[in-house]
Amino acid sequence: MLLSRSPAATTGQLLAPPRRTRFPTPCPRAGAIPAAATEAEAALLPGGLRAESLPRHVAVVMDGNARWARARGLPSAAGHEAGRRALEETVRLSRAWGVRALTAFAFSNENWSRPKVEVEFLMGLFERVIQDSVAEFLREGIRLHVIGDTSRLPVSLQKTAREAETATRENSQLDLTLAISYSGRRDIVQACRKLAQKVQGNQLRPEDIDESLFADELETSPAGEFPYPDLLIRTSGELRLSNFLLWQSAYSELFFTDTLWPDFGEADYLEALLSFQSRDRRFGVRKS
Repeated sequence: MLLSRSPAATTGQLLAPPRRTRFPTPCPRAGAIPAAATEAEAALLPGGLRAESLPRHVAVVMDGNARWARARGLPSAAGHEAGRRALEETVRLSRAWGVRALTAFAFSNENWSRPKVEVEFLMGLFERVIQDSVAEFLREGIRLHVIGDTSRLPVSLQKTAREAETATRENSQLDLTLAISYSGRRDIVQACRKLAQKVQGNQLRPEDIDESLFADELETSPAGEFPYPDLLIRTSGELRLSNFLLWQSAYSELFFTDTLWPDFGEADYLEALLSFQSRDRRFGVRKS
């Protein structure tokens, strides 16, 4: 995740609030994918990647920023800034290679217990990242979603996220989801509550509830046609999901790497995608 384990920098200028910007009006169906463009992208894939076998949805637990900074004698804020650049590169590669959805775990619900100065820096960083990226999202056909308990986010960040989601809502080249203040367990609980309220209001019978209806109430449901990650990547050598997309990742292929998130680049992403393509996905069915 963007938030790592070491104390944040206390440099005052790092906590300066981001400037407000006015987002452009969305264009109808920006970023639609013509068949010729798809064929051109396939021709540009790195050696070994097969367009027909790419994961449609990749999820990433971005971990190791503070360790990266500490190893270089830098404040953890520098690690988070480097992690931002790694995310931007991953978004660029995902779009260029034909991945249709990318979900990045930026800040967990549990991370609110971290030092206040680091949390405030990260909230400001998220706001700047979104503000600085909207124009490019519109050019590149990237649609933004922000999931998590957004009620806990600073009001300015909530507003920035809503405006960016509105501005990019018609884009279709890549669905980018930022999980901020997100908890997989909370996501499941809030979905249960919504269904219970519908039952209580006589809008739904308990016996009608199935996996599809349940999934419709999860925070990832607006993400479009690819709500479930095909591939989930975690950096920094940790071997756990850390409460990320628990329902959605039931059949995700998992890829763990020792690379710290700020160092995660094209070669690392390619390794993960090649690993994915080498796996036999059976979804519980025995193939004859």
